[in-house]
Amino acid sequence: MKENLTHLSIGLERFIRMHLNGNPVVYWLVISFLLLFVSALSYLVTRYLAIKFIHAALRKTKNKWDDVLIEKKVFVPFAFLAPVIVFNYAGHLIPGFPPILLRPAYPLALLAIVLVVDRLLSAGLEVYSRNQVARRWPIKGYVQLVKLFLYLSAGIIGVCRLLDESPWGLLSGLGALTALVILIFKDTILSFVASIQIVSNDLLRVGDWIEMPKFNADGDVVEIALYTVKVQNWDKTFTTIPTKRFMEESFKNWRGMKLSGGRRIKRAIFIDQLSVRFCDRAMIEKYRKIQLLKKYIEAKEEELRRYNEALGIDDSVVVNGRRMTNLGTFRAYLIEYLRNNPRIRKDMTFLVRQLAPTPEGLPIEIYVFAADTNWAVYESIQADIFDHVLACVSEFDLRVYQRPSGHDFKALGLGCSSNGLE
Repeated sequence: MKENLTHLSIGLERFIRMHLNGNPVVYWLVISFLLLFVSALSYLVTRYLAIKFIHAALRKTKNKWDDVLIEKKVFVPFAFLAPVIVFNYAGHLIPGFPPILLRPAYPLALLAIVLVVDRLLSAGLEVYSRNQVARRWPIKGYVQLVKLFLYLSAGIIGVCRLLDESPWGLLSGLGALTALVILIFKDTILSFVASIQIVSNDLLRVGDWIEMPKFNADGDVVEIALYTVKVQNWDKTFTTIPTKRFMEESFKNWRGMKLSGGRRIKRAIFIDQLSVRFCDRAMIEKYRKIQLLKKYIEAKEEELRRYNEALGIDDSVVVNGRRMTNLGTFRAYLIEYLRNNPRIRKDMTFLVRQLAPTPEGLPIEIYVFAADTNWAVYESIQADIFDHVLACVSEFDLRVYQRPSGHDFKALGLGCSSNGLE
């Protein structure tokens, strides 16, 4: 085959020389034009016939992963490889063809191969990211590092072949520029180390909800790359954070909440302290009719009776001994109400507590965990609880503190004028 092509090229050369009257400039122009024409033809054949045939064959398979090869255009760079090979091979067959014109062939072929490997890595990353394990072990940063090393290596080898120099000579010359190289690739090195720390310590996964106030990031992690971590905020905007900053700045990861299966409810209502008082008999009988409090009232009455009798308490004075209060009974009701709520976790922190008094009133805080971590469901559970709590406060002869509004002044018969209150 090679001998036939050699004879063909020699015959073609003689034919051209005979018809060009031996003009060398015109001769090499014609030869170059013919080589470029054949190379372009090989590109068209490869790109629009061979590669399309490969894509059609892949689409007929039952596998899904090979569709990614088509999507990432893995085989397209082969179309650039074909004319380079044809040009280089044909140039060696033509006697007297200038070797300097063949030097770019090797770097261009290397570039085409690197593009194929690049897209093949991207396709492999895409297939991997569709697996659940990708959330636990994101590898995009490592793939980007491999690509970077690949392009650097190909660039060095391509330049050396173009200059007809040894790669080792060029690399040894780079030794003196090590400090400069480290300075140039400082961010890459820091990002790579940060990526290793993030993955090895399981600090971050794709799908994690994180908060990083310094960067106004509050949402789900959608991508972990070598240089950046992309976060989609709850308002559907995107925040891009340098990977290395996760080793320098503090951030909150809500993954633990999701894995626990419970989401914290921590909210207080403020009770008007002037509405807190001891329970009289009428109040106790009223509270006894509340089903959730029946057992509590009976047990508490027995406990207080024994205590007061043991100490000989004179109960004619209300502050002597121990007595039930409407606020204490209200707290007991909230505890029973929450224990009977199927959407509250009983195996996690469960508190109804009284906080320190403030000028706005006495805080009664509910500190429990909802049984559903979904945001919408969680908000619904929390709202239902406090709808009920606020509505039943008055049943315990208590008042919720609220700053006076215009309606309150109007109820008092106070009007407003341009000069102030009348």
